[in-house]
Amino acid sequence: MKVLLATLNAKYIHTNLAIRLLYELNQVKHQGLGWKEFNIKEDRDEIAEYCKQFDTVAFSCYIWNITQTLEVCKKIKVLNSDIIILLGGPEVSYEYEDIIDLDYIDYIIVGEGEIAFQEFLDYYPNPELVSSLVWKNGKEIKENKLAPMFDLTKYENSMPYQFDKPEDLSNKVLYIETSRGCPYKCEFCLASLDNKVRYLPNQTIKNTLLYMMQHGKVIKFLDRTFNIKKDFTLDIFQFILDNYRPGNVFQFEITADILHPDIIQFIHDKVPDNLFRFEIGIQTVNQKANLEVKRKQSFEKTTSIIKQLDYKVEMHLDLIVGMALDYWEDIKYSIEEVFKLFAPEMQLGFLKFLKGTPVRQKYQEHGFVFDPNPPYQIIESHYLSKEQLHQIVELEHALEIYWNGKKAIHSLKYITKQYSIFDFLLGLGHYFGTQRDFHKYSLTDVFEIITAYSKITYPNDHVLQQLIAIDYYLHFKVKPKSLFLEEIEFTTKNKLIDQLKLNHHKYRYVVLPLDFDFKAFSTQQIIVTEPKNIIIQYNGTEKAEVVS
Repeated sequence: MKVLLATLNAKYIHTNLAIRLLYELNQVKHQGLGWKEFNIKEDRDEIAEYCKQFDTVAFSCYIWNITQTLEVCKKIKVLNSDIIILLGGPEVSYEYEDIIDLDYIDYIIVGEGEIAFQEFLDYYPNPELVSSLVWKNGKEIKENKLAPMFDLTKYENSMPYQFDKPEDLSNKVLYIETSRGCPYKCEFCLASLDNKVRYLPNQTIKNTLLYMMQHGKVIKFLDRTFNIKKDFTLDIFQFILDNYRPGNVFQFEITADILHPDIIQFIHDKVPDNLFRFEIGIQTVNQKANLEVKRKQSFEKTTSIIKQLDYKVEMHLDLIVGMALDYWEDIKYSIEEVFKLFAPEMQLGFLKFLKGTPVRQKYQEHGFVFDPNPPYQIIESHYLSKEQLHQIVELEHALEIYWNGKKAIHSLKYITKQYSIFDFLLGLGHYFGTQRDFHKYSLTDVFEIITAYSKITYPNDHVLQQLIAIDYYLHFKVKPKSLFLEEIEFTTKNKLIDQLKLNHHKYRYVVLPLDFDFKAFSTQQIIVTEPKNIIIQYNGTEKAEVVS
């Protein structure tokens, strides 16, 4: 039997660890087994055309690809109705009744796939012998007994990326798991359903990690809380330091308020700047909302840890909008308090009612209304109206463009110090939507819109206008068109460049007149009102920098 393990990744640069592991476990015994990654933007007919050469196609399913995956499955059956379609993954492991009922879906494996998929290959066409399998006997839906948890020690000597061409790994995001399960019980998260944390063999982790470092660049750990065990964390960190290559970046999901002092000291003493990225799920600052979903967190401790490490580690902070007991003012407070930490990336997500999670099962208690289609995002609740959620969606667009997109870093830091960053982004997001499509705009549009909105909102704040201009000029590698703030007079500019002995043969310069000391603001976040010039240098290959 020719079997294809497949998935549709969200982006071309992503990789799927699950199908690689299943292929690795079974490829020796089952010679007809193959694997292939597609992405959700690829032509569905072309994917189906590729899949039709197999007897069975097994898709790995998630909220970001289930809609496109089902479209492909339907097309495969049109091309050849005899092809067996098998689905697995978190998106089909719960509330799967509607999916198995589709006439173009034959089987579903629920939960972990290692044991069940091997049994499927061994026992087909006898589905009654396959653990964790959901299948159809005529019109009757059958649910076989669940497989026991897979013994992760069986991954001894595993090397899931050995089947990739090594040269293909350098431009992909590579994923590694060192453990499964999560000790926490946050009711909006699927990880909360597996509270037993199990680790892969330590030497296997290191062998895989070494291979990834040698051939890849960006490496993301899938562990839900990487820093649960101090000694393990330090051991892996040290292994990375002993073996990483220039260009490697490592991303970990951590729980900051339990980060051990020894780990903090290790990072201070040994870890090079920005080699590590920490993804920290703050979700909300509102303790009532946290406790309502069985989430425990100290924002004060989290803030302290972030401030201790942000000069060393690139921080990615996550918030969730729409949780129970989180009203408009609570969300405003959370966004403002987290934004003050000035993490390089601040993700504003919206509560999703994932299949299998307690928050989905108890949705009526809080008047939650959510989209029945993936990704099952909140529409309204007792705490937020549709209109309020729409406004925060507009705010999130502005946050993505201007902060996460690195378009107006200095301007937004200034806003945070002088005004309400929540109110500013809320208004900016709405104003942007009246001027351009959020998914179709030019770089000039970005700066023209924030300039216009700032003049409407704070017409007398000339410092803000000048900071927006500085953000504009600093965004380019080559000297851009003169906009928003005119340079000083040409002769005076040249005289200044000569006085400072700047290399005008090698570089290009912009000299802007300011009403304040930019150095004092950029280093100390204070405004010293004093006429100053700022000189910005362009070398043509890297982003501009302030030289004086």
